[in-house]
Amino acid sequence: MSNVDVKLVLRSTRVITPDGTRPASVAVAAGKIAAVLPYDAEVPAGARLEDFGDDVLLPGLVDTHVHVNDPGRTEWEGFWTATRAAAAGGITTLLDMPLNSLPPTTTVANLAAKQEVARSKAHIDVGFWGGAIPSNVKDLRPLYDAGVFGFKCFLSPSGVEEFPELDQEQLARSMAEIAGFGGLLIVHAEDPHHLAAAPQEPGPAYANFLASRPRDAENTAIEGLIAHAKRLDARVHVLHLSSSDALPLIAAAKREGVKISVESCPHFLTLTAEEVPDGATEFKCCPPIREAENQDALWEGLADGTIDCIVSDHSPCTTDLKTPDFATAWGGISSLQLGLPAIWTEARKRGHTLQDVVRWMSAAPARLAGLGHKGAIEAGRDADFAVLAPDETFTVDPAELHHRNQVTAYAGKTLHGVVRSTWLRGERIVENGTLAEPTGRLLERNN
Repeated sequence: MSNVDVKLVLRSTRVITPDGTRPASVAVAAGKIAAVLPYDAEVPAGARLEDFGDDVLLPGLVDTHVHVNDPGRTEWEGFWTATRAAAAGGITTLLDMPLNSLPPTTTVANLAAKQEVARSKAHIDVGFWGGAIPSNVKDLRPLYDAGVFGFKCFLSPSGVEEFPELDQEQLARSMAEIAGFGGLLIVHAEDPHHLAAAPQEPGPAYANFLASRPRDAENTAIEGLIAHAKRLDARVHVLHLSSSDALPLIAAAKREGVKISVESCPHFLTLTAEEVPDGATEFKCCPPIREAENQDALWEGLADGTIDCIVSDHSPCTTDLKTPDFATAWGGISSLQLGLPAIWTEARKRGHTLQDVVRWMSAAPARLAGLGHKGAIEAGRDADFAVLAPDETFTVDPAELHHRNQVTAYAGKTLHGVVRSTWLRGERIVENGTLAEPTGRLLERNN
């Protein structure tokens, strides 16, 4: 690509690239990164220079775990609001989960319905996971051919009747089908028998809710998942890991060559059971936020590579569904806009760098989904960026969040890291909290 094609140069004293953080100028042409140049490189004739000074230029984040709920439950969340919140938080690509919308993404026709709704509302790029349920093994290959990035299943009840869980036999059948065409199965791994055996004490006490979702439920489900994946030579991904007890199992499986990857979420890495007030069901999610010592071990799992990535599991609902009773309240944490500052606030305390955060929240999720054109500042990738003031702080005001229902477990928290601007394919889509009109594209696997 010649200099005459370059229309934009972004410059910062701190640019996060796969080779490290350094002063650089990033040349953009036709929505792609044309080159990463020395900081003082001459700006090509006719190109515009955007100089961010000491603010950090990092690749746009990739969030592969978002429940948009559109169509069907759009009063919970929709593509317009979810993608605005994501953009304001430095996220430039998200993958939508196949449930909580009506219809769920379990057939090609249902996928098309979702795509049609999303097409004009997306402020950032949006792709879709398919769903694996007991009745749709025949639909998995057609969905894959239609462009979904993989398939989500539950091993315990999902909370919505239109997306039933798989038992062990159904799991093996779906996994074998997906492995047969080289696909990825992503799994909500909680064992239903352990959940059924756990004490069920309704009411506002968080300790009772925590006891109802024991670590053993995750550990047993993950152990079984590893066994199936090993036997079938299948590629699997553990969603929203909460139990640190499962880390040795996962690490051993990786050493043995099992094709398993793992994510955790900002709420598990920044919030603790000890701080959840009784009745504060904005903190309810499944699996649950666990104790501080469990959180410490999750961070160790990130540091040593057992946990691959951090994604939001943004799972919103209307305010009325967050009843004060942990047994009946809808489970889900809304955090799309806050994941980057929440993780950065905790990571810096623990001695991690923004380079680490980018690896966990951009490069690794992009790799998980096979998005080779996302997730890094290097030539040939999409010109997707976030500009971050890492030392500035702000206090979370739910009224300033862009997701549809301003309920968040982070209300009142002071966080490090202010997103100054967000860029999608070389166009600024957010500046100081103000959003442009939607220009996001719908993504399909290998496209």
